[in-house]
Amino acid sequence: MSPEALNSLFALCIGFAFAGALASGYQAMAERPAGFGLLGEGVAPKTFAAVPFLVFAAPFIIMRNTLRGAKIERRRFEFVMMATVLSGFWSMMSGTFFLMTLRAAGVLA
Repeated sequence: MSPEALNSLFALCIGFAFAGALASGYQAMAERPAGFGLLGEGVAPKTFAAVPFLVFAAPFIIMRNTLRGAKIERRRFEFVMMATVLSGFWSMMSGTFFLMTLRAAGVLA
């Protein structure tokens, strides 16, 4: 496996793990699952605070909603696959940003 592919795989895994940790932490504190409905609460400071949270927690939320919809609503395979690819790409990009931030802070070499 090439170093670039390994780095992308690591970023993907870190992105999903970070998204899951954020969503689980939100659910533990707010006692309700995180969702995109956080943006629909009108113009308020907590709505603006929800944007950066949702940017990083979105891969987990998308996959949770997709898998739940596939089981309950019997969604088609193509829809589930498209949502999985979107979530994976989003996770890889957020994981890449997270790793770049850690490297810039000197935490990673």
